[in-house]
Amino acid sequence: MSNEKHYSGGLTREQFLFYEIRTISSLLCEGNDRKEIYDKVAQENLFQYPTERMIRSMTNICFKRIDSLDSETLVEFLANASTSVAKQINLYAIMRENSIVYDFMTDVIGEKFRTQQMDFSHKDINCFFDTLQEYYPAASDWSESTRAKIRQVITRFLVECEYLDNVRSQALKPVFLYPELEEGIRQ
Repeated sequence: MSNEKHYSGGLTREQFLFYEIRTISSLLCEGNDRKEIYDKVAQENLFQYPTERMIRSMTNICFKRIDSLDSETLVEFLANASTSVAKQINLYAIMRENSIVYDFMTDVIGEKFRTQQMDFSHKDINCFFDTLQEYYPAASDWSESTRAKIRQVITRFLVECEYLDNVRSQALKPVFLYPELEEGIRQ
């Protein structure tokens, strides 16, 4: 973990947003500019959210993730590839945009894959939080409910990308890095 990164409990507001990011990626690939996308998403309520403020907020999150990819090829795959490939690209975008998710995936999940210790529990996430607090003292100020929500969000990300069968699973599943994502990362 690095002290230069920005860690925020704001992850509690975010979700995987797969349908939303796929919709926005598709609209981008069709040649729409951001204003046109904002207008279309809001006017047609494409995300079926109750308020325009929520629509704008989730659209902004999706754009931040797409921008973090810094790859037209990955955006194209996000829009048009199979669901499994696109979900893996979405997780990669989240990792690039969010230091907590990046560090968790590389330091905890990556280490489990490297050592072939495929057990997984909330203890792993709690140990990660303890380590995070050593490097980023402001994380100590997070309430237990914030920590619990971040734990829940990270666990759901793992389920969405099939690292876990469900939120109660205690074993990580082997995950194949799709060539589309690997190529995009290398570029």
